[in-house]
Amino acid sequence: DRGVFLLNVLWIVYNPKTRQILIGKRENDPYLKELSWTFPGGRPSYKEDLEFYLKHEIKIKTGLDVDVKKIIFAKTYPEKREFLAIYYYCEVVGGMEKAGEKFAEIKWVKPTDVQKYFTTSLHSNLLEYLRSLE
Repeated sequence: DRGVFLLNVLWIVYNPKTRQILIGKRENDPYLKELSWTFPGGRPSYKEDLEFYLKHEIKIKTGLDVDVKKIIFAKTYPEKREFLAIYYYCEVVGGMEKAGEKFAEIKWVKPTDVQKYFTTSLHSNLLEYLRSLE
């Protein structure tokens, strides 16, 4: 009932000009079979600086350069309690958008439209934060 969590960082990649967020489509996720559309994310290495990791991984997964602004939320998943997710808010500052590592497709959506795409749970606090971005 106590132990080590598997840390997963997720990024709310926001474009302030269009007021949209970026989501990606995953296929055959090895950890969450129900997972389809999700926020870009990953599991950081112990050896890397976390902010460097965030920027580097977003670039690999989406082709975009971002400014990491702040942590907005943390949660565990009812579908897999050993996962601890920390959500970061980031703003796009450049780059060329393209689906990269582990994403079959990426798309920009209104923040409140994520529920139309996601097949895993979204916490009410996170949904409230997304509403504040519109």
